[in-house]
Amino acid sequence: MTTDFAATKRLFDLPAGVIYLDGNSLGPLPKSVAERVAQTITAEWGQMLIRGWNAAGWMDLPARVGDRVARLIGAEPGSVVMGDTLSIKVYQALASALEMVPGRGVILSDTGNFPSDLYIADGLVRTLGPGHALRTVAPEEVLAAIDETVAVVMLTETDYRTGRRHDMAAVAARAHEVGALLVWDLAHSAGAFPVHLAQDGADFAVGCSYKYLNSGPGGPAFIYVAPRHQARARPALSGWLGHEAPFAFDLDYRPGHGVERMRVGTPPILQLAALDAALDVWEGVDLADLRAASLALQDRFIAAVEGGCPELRLATPRAHADRGSQVSFRHPEGYAIMQALIAEGVIGDFRAPDILRFGFTPLYIDRLDVDRAAEILVRILKTGSWDRPEFKARARVT
Repeated sequence: MTTDFAATKRLFDLPAGVIYLDGNSLGPLPKSVAERVAQTITAEWGQMLIRGWNAAGWMDLPARVGDRVARLIGAEPGSVVMGDTLSIKVYQALASALEMVPGRGVILSDTGNFPSDLYIADGLVRTLGPGHALRTVAPEEVLAAIDETVAVVMLTETDYRTGRRHDMAAVAARAHEVGALLVWDLAHSAGAFPVHLAQDGADFAVGCSYKYLNSGPGGPAFIYVAPRHQARARPALSGWLGHEAPFAFDLDYRPGHGVERMRVGTPPILQLAALDAALDVWEGVDLADLRAASLALQDRFIAAVEGGCPELRLATPRAHADRGSQVSFRHPEGYAIMQALIAEGVIGDFRAPDILRFGFTPLYIDRLDVDRAAEILVRILKTGSWDRPEFKARARVT
């Protein structure tokens, strides 16, 4: 292992006394981000005003930052563009892919997919009407369910609850065998472990940037379109900035070149500046090292928790190849246990109905953090300190 993770940890502004195991939901603040955003506000917006679109290169940020993200997900240069929200990007990718498989109208997904993706898919097929349907099966049944009736397979590579991971190459091979296209949601993959979109035959992919990529709350999403599809993929949301020549102000839409056609509205410059600065953390990081270190931390945590908390049931697959970068345990009082942990400075999160979820990111988590977190969790379970009314009161965000 050549990556110095002690050095990357120093690049983050981590609160004293906190062990942060929730970067799989919202990444922590890299120290460079505040200065970069302040510069964008004061020196660029403040002094350049509207001239910043040209003088500060604002208009080029979605593509330039997209290329930086592409390196982390195994995508070709010029195949990723940033902007909008993940839900919008899911809609774009699904609508484009469906249109590229004429004569079929089935979107296949799994019951472990993030509900928002399923909501978007359901809304799209309802809009398109008869002949279109969303079909869901258990995650383990996806490969067997891909047949000649399926137009698009839409999956989140890593299950947001359990951390179970799909075999991207195997799913792609089966989908292409029957003439279907693939849309991957990489929300829990990008920055978590090596992803190989080009190598594994992905057609479309989307993802957010505020989890493992640390762009901050509400950070912009990305969309990937394989170069072989870029000339054919018609943007369902034909927005101004996806036009071939936005400032010609033509009344008729002409899609832009390459993945640029997937731009929709005005790019969120402050958030893109934050992401651009946050991506500096990745310079010099070997993704194979990241994966090895993450798995070692996960295994260490699982062993410690199972040794001291037999009442917790592991929900995450034990096989390394089958999991992402999170560990989940089940307990009927999972919410209260997590609140008790957070009160003692160990921040994870809860996912209904009974999941305690922990993210393991070697960029800023080390073995001492893992040992201390497990020690506190074991104590909370053994003493029953979680069993208090204030820990059972549900907040709006869990």
